[in-house]
Amino acid sequence: RAKLPSGKGIWPAIWMLGSSISSIGWPECGEIDIMEYVGYQPDVVHSTVHTTAGSGGNSDGNSITLSTCEEEFHIYGLSWTKEQLVFYADSIENIIHVYSPVDKNKNNWPFNKPAYLILNIAVGGNWGGNEGVDNKIFPQTMEVDYVRVYKRDK
Repeated sequence: RAKLPSGKGIWPAIWMLGSSISSIGWPECGEIDIMEYVGYQPDVVHSTVHTTAGSGGNSDGNSITLSTCEEEFHIYGLSWTKEQLVFYADSIENIIHVYSPVDKNKNNWPFNKPAYLILNIAVGGNWGGNEGVDNKIFPQTMEVDYVRVYKRDK
């Protein structure tokens, strides 16, 4: 549950990266962007999957409008099963994106291995800084109320 920073050039994210990145590299290790936000697109929240089958500008994702993401706390969630990744905001009924390749293979489904969670604010970069950085917006904060991880028993 987080409240996002604002302003041109800001690029906060809540994401996961495959633990095998140091041995097999990116995007083969898999990347799951639970929430990404770029300040030059106010109120638009993105959820994306990066794999060998599609990464960078060719990734698999979707966006929703969340008009109070900078002013109020929202839940950014992921339901991760053997079959699919379901991204949502505030409740599982408010789905942002579903990733579920029919024929799973090492190129499109590296998500059967451990991953670690990252919460960060980037400034600039190839997406967040695409329209420049407004230096008058600083300091900025991504307020995180909580992070919860649940594992179902088999």
